Amino acid sequence: MRIGLVCPYSLAVPGGVQAQVLGLARVLRRLGHEARVLAPCDGPPPELFVTPLGNSIPTAANGSMAPVAPDFAAALRTMRALRDEEFDIVHLHEPLAPGPTLTALLMHPAPTVATFHAAGDSSSYRWLNPALVRFADRIDVRCAVSDDARDLAQRYLGGSYELVHNGVEVDRWRLAEPLKPDGPTVFFCGRHEPRKGLDVLLAAMASLPPTTRCWVAGTGPDTARLQTQYAGDPRIEWLGCISDDEKIARMRGASVFCAPSLGGESFGVVLIEAMAARTPIVASDLPGYRNVARPDQDAALVPGGDADALAAALRVVLTDDVLAERLRASGAERADEFSMDGLARRYLKLYESLHRSEAGRRMAERVRSRRGRRRNIPAPDPSKGSYAP
Repeated sequence: MRIGLVCPYSLAVPGGVQAQVLGLARVLRRLGHEARVLAPCDGPPPELFVTPLGNSIPTAANGSMAPVAPDFAAALRTMRALRDEEFDIVHLHEPLAPGPTLTALLMHPAPTVATFHAAGDSSSYRWLNPALVRFADRIDVRCAVSDDARDLAQRYLGGSYELVHNGVEVDRWRLAEPLKPDGPTVFFCGRHEPRKGLDVLLAAMASLPPTTRCWVAGTGPDTARLQTQYAGDPRIEWLGCISDDEKIARMRGASVFCAPSLGGESFGVVLIEAMAARTPIVASDLPGYRNVARPDQDAALVPGGDADALAAALRVVLTDDVLAERLRASGAERADEFSMDGLARRYLKLYESLHRSEAGRRMAERVRSRRGRRRNIPAPDPSKGSYAP
């Protein structure tokens, strides 16, 4: 099948939704399907199968800043790409986010699957509810990545949802060459904003042995303040934005991965990545993280926002080799349950079922009709000018 995966967030900015879209496209293509990703890109597209839709505009959403492209130029590029590609299935991630996914939903050029990722609450769903309910009615199959994401969507939009958990390209994490540090090292990777809890981790570092280092990847609105506040601690290494390859290498080499988030996590993809990398995890005890990591089995989970509890858990995992190895072994087995290959096959069943349905057949006939008309369009006469994209 020709499958269009539409992402509302810039692929130049690290994020969970972006990683899911790119990973799913890679596996679908490996399985023999013509999958393409349509998304904003602030710079060169990260893969040859990506159609860039323009630059993004940072927009406040769900306690964070979302790199979306709600401008008219991005909408025109989205419409042209959907028209030219003539997909058999269009898969929208965060379908009601402003920008390409909402444009694609309004066009509805092919049978549409939509995946809802966000959890917690949404001011957009609350204040724009009547319009968003009408837009959501255009979706043929609705999916949610977790119970929390499904609860949010159902609360404001109604409808029924297939529960389809996120996935990770397990072998990519498991087989990568580790970047080995000098001594015990805690790794943090995420946006530097209040809900990610970096303040809590850095406060906890004061209680850890002087030989313990901390790798801090990412940037955000709190970066300058935190760098100034902890400028006197040479154990903290500020890495800035890093590539996926470096993230994987550091995850593989770190002694512990720490996810001290305070909330707003619908599904702990980053915990699956750590488990696939065979790295012990210390994280906040959040519903979104419990979707992935079983307490005291796959990860050490502590109350969010409690620096003392976080420091105690980190100290135990860093010094108890038996516990660390048990977390690694259990986490590696758990990661296999969330492989991207399994996720792709689950989505393919939904695509094929929708494609065979009555609505899918009607839509497919429309696509075939458009393709036939396009094949019969005569070549432009150079003397009369031609369309320039």
